[in-house]
Amino acid sequence: MKRTLLLCLFALSLFIPVKAQYVLKEADAQYDLFNYIKAIDLYEQAYAKKNTLYAAQRLAESYTLTRNYPQAESWYAIALNMPGSPAVNTLNYAKALVSNSKYGEAKTQFKNYIEQQKELSLAQQNLWLNSCDSAIKWMQQPRPVLLQNAQELNSPQSDWGAVQSKDGVTFTSDRGLSLPESTKKSGRPFLKFDAGKTPDKQTYGWTGNQYLRLYEAQKLDNKDILMLFPLDAGTDYHIGAASFSSEGKEMYFTLTRISKDLKFSKGRIATVNVEIYSSEKAADGKWGKPIPFKYNNVNAYSVGDPLISKDGRSLYFVSNMPGGKGGTDLYHITKNASGEWQEAINLTSLNTEGNERSPSIDESGGFYFSTDGLTGMGGLDIFKSIYLDNSFSKPINQGYPINSPQDDFAFNMYTATDGYLSSNRVDGLGSDDIYRITQQIILALKLEGKVFNKKTGLPLASASVTLKMQNGNALKVITDETGYYAFKIDKDILYDVKAEKTGFRSADTSFVTQVSLVKDFYLIPIEINKPIRLDNIYYDFDKSNIRPDAAIELDKLVKILKDNPTIWIELSSHTDSRGNDSYNMALSQRRAESAVRYIVSKGIDKNRITAKGYGESQLLNRCANGVKCAVEEHQLNRRTEFKIVKQ
Repeated sequence: MKRTLLLCLFALSLFIPVKAQYVLKEADAQYDLFNYIKAIDLYEQAYAKKNTLYAAQRLAESYTLTRNYPQAESWYAIALNMPGSPAVNTLNYAKALVSNSKYGEAKTQFKNYIEQQKELSLAQQNLWLNSCDSAIKWMQQPRPVLLQNAQELNSPQSDWGAVQSKDGVTFTSDRGLSLPESTKKSGRPFLKFDAGKTPDKQTYGWTGNQYLRLYEAQKLDNKDILMLFPLDAGTDYHIGAASFSSEGKEMYFTLTRISKDLKFSKGRIATVNVEIYSSEKAADGKWGKPIPFKYNNVNAYSVGDPLISKDGRSLYFVSNMPGGKGGTDLYHITKNASGEWQEAINLTSLNTEGNERSPSIDESGGFYFSTDGLTGMGGLDIFKSIYLDNSFSKPINQGYPINSPQDDFAFNMYTATDGYLSSNRVDGLGSDDIYRITQQIILALKLEGKVFNKKTGLPLASASVTLKMQNGNALKVITDETGYYAFKIDKDILYDVKAEKTGFRSADTSFVTQVSLVKDFYLIPIEINKPIRLDNIYYDFDKSNIRPDAAIELDKLVKILKDNPTIWIELSSHTDSRGNDSYNMALSQRRAESAVRYIVSKGIDKNRITAKGYGESQLLNRCANGVKCAVEEHQLNRRTEFKIVKQ
């Protein structure tokens, strides 16, 4: 019997890693199809069965690709601390921390990576480290502007590049109906495709959405009307990033098309580059046939993001044409007396080794553009320069909250105080969103306080505190070395405030006020595998169903899990020693599973919580089998606990 049992246990020990390997194979298949949500579920299942570096890295990558930065940060932290973790995980962890505005912690990880990679250029090192320092300062001194999500323009898809024209607001979107997962394209993303097989004309293979199109929003009879922009661009593929002359009679825009003389590489793969086209409005109000731009070269490089001057005689654009500084560069071109475009000039004083995007000019002549090659908050940041004495001034980062840890671009001011920008910052409606910018008066009231470690009572530096307003807008600040934070606030506004720091459970509060306030936060350190008792979780005798009084207590755990979305827990149920040992073990397992089902029903991912019944195997006192104890002593052992197994 003992030999048979040992053989069974040995077979089971072999089965678990084999099953984990099978799940990993399925996860990889979904990852290769760009079905990252499905891949995440499978990678998490595989990791729960066997903690591998490969699964942790793939989870970090998948969460990054789906823009779930808190989860990406968590998984990169796990991967970084596993044996054999490559140095690139340190860099990716630092970038994930930046994405979550944790610049102090990010700076530490950038330093760690720099120590591991001695060949890094000094310029790159300084860019990372200076960006972290600058971002903290900008967040502590936010610009007096109000940013509002332009919900009437946005959708769950990508919406960006809003410009004001005489007819309304024109912007770019791929808001066409998304296709089911089963119909999404696999293999290579669009803009690279096999010879003889052009891309699908209905669906962009990378996103599964329709191609980018120009849309126009107008207000008619006090109603918001949204329609496709009335232009026959002559392509089934992307159209976007429009710019209009001052009178609205000429427009420039980007598009992609499949050229008849498209060149394929040796591997029979072609790349479709972006081009610029223009169109003029006829007397009948219709836009004419698109005219190709002088510098289009679909087989060699891309040109895009056109900005036409008010008089129509000057054009700014971006391109990755040969001879640039790197990535996409800003270029300027003018027309001669006969209306012909002259030679394009690289704006070398503004361009970097990174990517420059989306030029614009405000009413006073301020020149704006986005870049990821200068000191910034992360991704593309918006900068401003002034053209004086035949040269551009040093670009100035426009600070927080105009910029964020994500991509911020397409900054267009249509009056001295009002404009639009585009961003894929978190908490938007979709991938890229359009935000309305309004210059704001400086608020008179103040919210301030400190963030502490609840266990030690010591202040927490580099904690992040988020102030969210009832309109959905949010500001974030990083605490200084004393744990101090501060915001300017207004009266009669509902505010939600949340304090967070890596390695701690978050804390939050809400308020409406007429006066300045002081609010301190005390964060509980996360201790892995330390049991935490849930009080007042009672079950009817010999039952495992969740009673209403137990549901109230479990709802508190649901809130902890929602407020701390990266933690995984084990929920355990324990009995006292009275009754049959094996029966108690089975009863405690049923009770734990019942509690887990309740928590999952409240929206918690099933992969984050495991049910474990311990029966009477982990008594807290002397009351084991055969020991006479009081009712109160037995009650101490009948308990429900949870412990955090991953943060």
